[in-house]
Amino acid sequence: MAEISAKLVKELRERTGAGMMECKKALVATGGDLDAAVEEMRKSGLAKADKKAGRVAAEGMIGIAEDGSGRAAIVEVNCETDFVAGGDDFQGFVCEFSELALKARPADLGAALELPLRGEETVDDVRRGLVAKLGENIAVRRLRIVEHSQATIAHYLHGTRIGVVVALEGGDETLARDIAMHIAASRPVCVDPEDVPAETVAKEREIVAAQAAESGKPDNIIEKMVEGRMQKFLNEVALVGQPFVKDPDKKVGKLLAEAKAKVLEFVRFEVGEGIEKKAENFADEVMAQVKGNG
Repeated sequence: MAEISAKLVKELRERTGAGMMECKKALVATGGDLDAAVEEMRKSGLAKADKKAGRVAAEGMIGIAEDGSGRAAIVEVNCETDFVAGGDDFQGFVCEFSELALKARPADLGAALELPLRGEETVDDVRRGLVAKLGENIAVRRLRIVEHSQATIAHYLHGTRIGVVVALEGGDETLARDIAMHIAASRPVCVDPEDVPAETVAKEREIVAAQAAESGKPDNIIEKMVEGRMQKFLNEVALVGQPFVKDPDKKVGKLLAEAKAKVLEFVRFEVGEGIEKKAENFADEVMAQVKGNG
């Protein structure tokens, strides 16, 4: 068996980010061949990544990159715990990925995962390596490229969990950033009431109609009640009908009109939205571990 020096173990740790014992084991298995050990650990890391792929990853980080020429990229990358989400390795990966997405403008998420990120390693290779190193499922969930060459592009990040990109025609960068901040806080689903998805409108109308029917009022009154409540709903979910967060007495639509500005597009990502988190019962979890060790 080849003698494995501490220097060799240290070098492998620096190249892979893995633990000391794992590095030594790989070097022993490859007879001290550093390159072969790296390859062995990479294969091992891919296998670990595949095993963890089914675990719920609802924490993570929103990353935004902007180039100042009417283009921005916004991405969401998920992990399992806020501890990993706050680490340098994870956050560095999210920042690198958002910058690469901005530069390469991939057609979709599948194409983005195949982009070379670090040398010959693709985005997905690096992601899998992080799974092996950090011990959690890590998922590149979504990305959007916002591109309007004649518009002002601005973004707002609320910590690392909520990110917004806005494309504004007219106005200025301050207004665009204020609108982005408003969107982060108020969660509009679209710019104008007529853009609210038909499915959302139909579902809300059904709920409102059922509530109004319980009033026992005549049908013509119920119809007016439904229309009034639907108008209120559409204003609440459409950007232009919402009270501006910095001045609640003024609607966003009026703010934009005064500046002769128009929101062409916005994207709002929030970490984990729509992901069903597994409800953990800590006592049951501990009991299961006790029984398993018994």
